[in-house]
Amino acid sequence: MPDEKNAAAAKAPNAPQHHGEAAFFDVDNTLMKGASLFHVARKMYERKAFTLSQAAGFAWKQFKFVLRGENMDDVRSVRDSALTLAAGIAVADVKELGEEVYDEMIESRIWPGTKALAEQHLRVGRKVWLVTATPIEVASVIATRLGLTGALGTVGEIHDGKYTGKLVGEILHGPAKAVAVKRVAEEEGLDLDRCWAYSDSHNDIPLLTLVGHPVVINPDASLRRHAREYNWPVYDFRSGRRAATLGLKAATVGGAVYGLWRGFSKFRGPRV
Repeated sequence: MPDEKNAAAAKAPNAPQHHGEAAFFDVDNTLMKGASLFHVARKMYERKAFTLSQAAGFAWKQFKFVLRGENMDDVRSVRDSALTLAAGIAVADVKELGEEVYDEMIESRIWPGTKALAEQHLRVGRKVWLVTATPIEVASVIATRLGLTGALGTVGEIHDGKYTGKLVGEILHGPAKAVAVKRVAEEEGLDLDRCWAYSDSHNDIPLLTLVGHPVVINPDASLRRHAREYNWPVYDFRSGRRAATLGLKAATVGGAVYGLWRGFSKFRGPRV
């Protein structure tokens, strides 16, 4: 019979190597290109949950998001629109929708570099959480498909298996992310000074400053300046430097918006 020392050694390869450590990843423009909620809206439009004019509004916000990063006014606008549209929708339908959205729209938009960073944390025994304003049902699908520990997302109020159009708490965005991560740290026994956080947006500075290892990915201009000032690591997985492509993006704004519009319009079906 092995002694206690040998038994412990036998278990070591499968034991967590970094107890008390975790990594927290933003989703939109950090883990994937663009806004995940846009793709949820697009799939809802396919299911005729709302009108083409409402879909066009989501498309325009998605274009601005890809071009310039998060803007609080846009986030609030998308939140309010989504809550209104979600009222009366069954929770089971949204979970099913999340699976479809991942397979058809999100998986191909995940940044390989960010995925590799998350996988590296998992390999050395750290837990990896997504932290996003995306509905928790969709965020959980993304986390599960990528083999991550779990997800923190926006929670909608539910009554009799359907969404009421109200939130439980606040949309998980900006300072609310830091509050949620603190709660997880307490529950999981994490030492935040030994944890990592990844984001693209200056709105997530409260989250990034909460941990001992903040990392910036595909940053907006404000976060890039902040990262430079505080000597935070920066990864940019976008093709080419952002500054070199802004002129081209601006010049082709009509084509880009048209492409987003077509992404919705092809699902209209025959005119009546």
